[in-house]
Amino acid sequence: MTLRVAIVGMGGIGNNHGRCYTNHPDAKVVAVCDIIQERSDKAAEAFGCQGFYSVEALLNSGVEFDAASVTTAGAENGGDHYAPTMQLLRAGYPVLGEKPISNNIDEAAEMVALAKEKNLRYGINLNHRFTPAAMLAKEWILRGRLGEVNMINMTMWINNPNETSPHFHMRALHPHSLDVMRYFAQSEVTKAQAFFKKGKGRGIWSNAQINLLYQNGIIGHLRGSYDGNFGAAGTYGLETLEVVGSDGRFILRDACEELTYYPRFDTKLERHENYGGMSHFGQTFQSRIGHWVDQNLAGVAPEKIDASGADALKVQRVIEAAIESWDTGEVISL
Repeated sequence: MTLRVAIVGMGGIGNNHGRCYTNHPDAKVVAVCDIIQERSDKAAEAFGCQGFYSVEALLNSGVEFDAASVTTAGAENGGDHYAPTMQLLRAGYPVLGEKPISNNIDEAAEMVALAKEKNLRYGINLNHRFTPAAMLAKEWILRGRLGEVNMINMTMWINNPNETSPHFHMRALHPHSLDVMRYFAQSEVTKAQAFFKKGKGRGIWSNAQINLLYQNGIIGHLRGSYDGNFGAAGTYGLETLEVVGSDGRFILRDACEELTYYPRFDTKLERHENYGGMSHFGQTFQSRIGHWVDQNLAGVAPEKIDASGADALKVQRVIEAAIESWDTGEVISL
């Protein structure tokens, strides 16, 4: 059985989705769509499929497909997701959207509600947790190897000079960070407190430190910056996650490259490099999209989709709470 896929939005990320589907033995790109005709034409040629310049034209074309990726961008990388996602969901198609689910909470909630009403699978490309190393670390937590989890700390650095909006850094980057933290906390955030800083010469809030309290009592801390690639200095990579428990802790670097367990009462470490054969961050796209393909072909219930639209909406609400905390100087309850 083959999952036939249409892709809406043929920029760099859309083409990445296309390559991931093409590389999956049980998926095929049968249509692409972009309002920029040159992009659609070029992608149609690359993937050997039909190209369209609007979702309406795609839906009226008679091309048969089973699911769609929405890889548009827009304001804060999420402003253009709403319209095509709603069109596709209304037409009865499962959708894998790009992150953030939306930079507008009301629109994000509408998309999630429509997918639920239509009983359709709706996922978001929160790819950072779709790694063998992350899955092994989660297994350690579930079997109690860390004991009682007390703290989760996440650092995510990236060099991004974009100045399009005051909170671009939070809304565009940290859906990933907060989703990974939620994945390991296995709980929802109940309180958020944030401090932001504009980097040198910046017009936007490009640095953030956020304190979190989860419903199960875990405390979390997120550090993020758009003001430098600290991996170049050999100190940090893109991403460093630390989960601390009563019996031990682990550190996961760059989503997949290095996972180390530190026992509390022993000096013997357990270290895995490139666990499961995943050696670099770029491979996380194939892993996440492959998982989406597999879940659709397996007929997984919409409410069981991993990294679902509902999950992404919860993360986006935390982001908005952090922004409100900075604006008001208050600890915000969710």
